[in-house]
Amino acid sequence: MCDQDHFNEDAKKYSRRDLGVMVSAGIGAALLFPSSAHAVEVAENEVDIKTPDGVCDAYFVTPKTGAHAAVIVWPDIFGLRPAFRQMGKRLAECGYSVLVVNPFYRSKKAPVAQDASSTPIQDVFPLARTLSEKTHNDDAKALVAWLDAQPQTDTKKKVGTIGYCMGGPIVMRTAAVVPERIGAGGTFHGGGLVTQKPDSPHLLIPKMKAQFLICIAENDDQKEPEAKNVLKDSFAQANLPAEIEVYKAGHGWCPPDTKVYNQELSEKAWARLLVLFENALA
Repeated sequence: MCDQDHFNEDAKKYSRRDLGVMVSAGIGAALLFPSSAHAVEVAENEVDIKTPDGVCDAYFVTPKTGAHAAVIVWPDIFGLRPAFRQMGKRLAECGYSVLVVNPFYRSKKAPVAQDASSTPIQDVFPLARTLSEKTHNDDAKALVAWLDAQPQTDTKKKVGTIGYCMGGPIVMRTAAVVPERIGAGGTFHGGGLVTQKPDSPHLLIPKMKAQFLICIAENDDQKEPEAKNVLKDSFAQANLPAEIEVYKAGHGWCPPDTKVYNQELSEKAWARLLVLFENALA
């Protein structure tokens, strides 16, 4: 998970003030995404999913017709909000049945923040601290089971999962706890993928069967330069394909409502994600 001092330093170094003005003015995330000539029509639904700890509220967006490979999206520390709904919708328009999760449902329904650019990170840290390896694993199993029961999910195809910031470790735990279903995982400026603790997410790689895309922020890499090498070695030893790259952008560069959003490099990461899914979710 991102640390508060790190986050504040990143905002100063990589901040794009024009984006903050746009978000505060209510212009919205949709205008920041290039339109796709091949986008399919989608259906959007608010859903409630029973888990061992209660009911998880989530956004489920799918192509209007047919069954498709499913994808679980784990948001960053600011949670399920308009920007992540737009990101989920964009992915559904590419032909996937997409579930964007409120990871904080045990404490509060979404949204816990309207956008990332104007919400102090200290406001959401207490929510993040309520989560653990156990909550991640319990949620992953419940959400995959729910998706597999939906007519919009093609269960003959593998499930994908992607996560941002604190969602990165959840992606890796999801891939490890439901290995027979998860075929692809993507992390974007994921925090804490490699730690010295016995529950470090990278130690789960031998349990996985998924291909991975790991997009690392430049300043995260500067603080932990060996993490990428540990990840590369771990995936190689497990004989799992993994694309691991450092992007010259700040922690948080992918969601369009952050102060450090970088459209060019966000689009690069998005394009690599679509290639991964095309190859791995067959």
